[in-house]
Amino acid sequence: MNPYIIKKLNILQKRYNYIIKKLNNYKLYNDYNSLRNLSTEHAKLSNIIKLFIKWKKIKLNLKNSKSLLNDKEIYSIVLEDIKNIKNKQKKIEKKIKNFFISKNEKDNRNCFLEIKSGSGGNEAAIFVSDISRMYIRYAESKKWKVEIIHIHYSEHGGFKEIILKITGIGVYGKLKFESGGHRVQRIPETESQGRIHTSTCIIAVMPELLKKEIPEINSQDLKIDTFRSSGAGGQHVNTTDSAIRITHIPTGIVVECQDERSQHKNKAKALEVLIARINAIEIAKKNRHHALKKKILLGTGDRSDRNRTYNFIQKRVTDHRINLTIYKLNEILNGNLDILINPIIQKYNTNKLSNIIKNK
Repeated sequence: MNPYIIKKLNILQKRYNYIIKKLNNYKLYNDYNSLRNLSTEHAKLSNIIKLFIKWKKIKLNLKNSKSLLNDKEIYSIVLEDIKNIKNKQKKIEKKIKNFFISKNEKDNRNCFLEIKSGSGGNEAAIFVSDISRMYIRYAESKKWKVEIIHIHYSEHGGFKEIILKITGIGVYGKLKFESGGHRVQRIPETESQGRIHTSTCIIAVMPELLKKEIPEINSQDLKIDTFRSSGAGGQHVNTTDSAIRITHIPTGIVVECQDERSQHKNKAKALEVLIARINAIEIAKKNRHHALKKKILLGTGDRSDRNRTYNFIQKRVTDHRINLTIYKLNEILNGNLDILINPIIQKYNTNKLSNIIKNK
């Protein structure tokens, strides 16, 4: 374990021991504010100190076991014991490291997942359909709830745009690094000469905002249009103008919602997405200096703008941000996204911990 972390843990343990002494002093109970503050601090430190004590015991056990390696009669038994102790040590160290990586309060929130077709015409729209299905299956595997806010169908199949609201524990934390450009390489069914076609889609993942975080929007900055809901091929699926299109004039952001039959409900959903997008773009501006979040929330849709490539010919998926390639395309498209998402989160946390240590 890094010497800086050990030093920090020793400081925290001294502080923890001091708090226990103070809490055992009955005079403290006459000072409610001090009692409350120390009790809160005790609760925060309790778990990490327990882990540190375990880690020190394991370290001592490891030292004692290594001292027995000279005994040839029990050499193989000691070697196996050392292996088990090291495995326990790694698990404890991982938990300790996670303590120093500050959690983002928004990670436990619900989120909006917006997918738009980029370059590639009809193939891009089909790709949006494939990708949206992948995320829906992933959400189902996590027992999350998926609500379709809006779909803009393509005349030749697939979606030009789809907006999902995903509800559940830890949704945003799992999906936040999916924002950016995604591209697909495959041979279209209409391609007679077997040429590989490249098309793209752009994904934006936005956390649901709390009521207190919702910014005030001047009604004069909004242009609200109503229209008739339509399905695949452009046919109308509703006889009333219940679908809503809201344009935020200062930013040019446009959000549509036609999932509900009620115009009032569609307007409320569209406003919710609009506010999330405005907020997310502001956050993206602030986060541009971070290594894994330096790109703007919605990319250009260019073939060069990509986080991930899905290659159907080789059955592989490559995440270009961490140079990860996995030959399990069908499994991933069926919702097993953790094999891509977890390495990204792990890399992000590792970089975060490194920065904490460097800036000590």
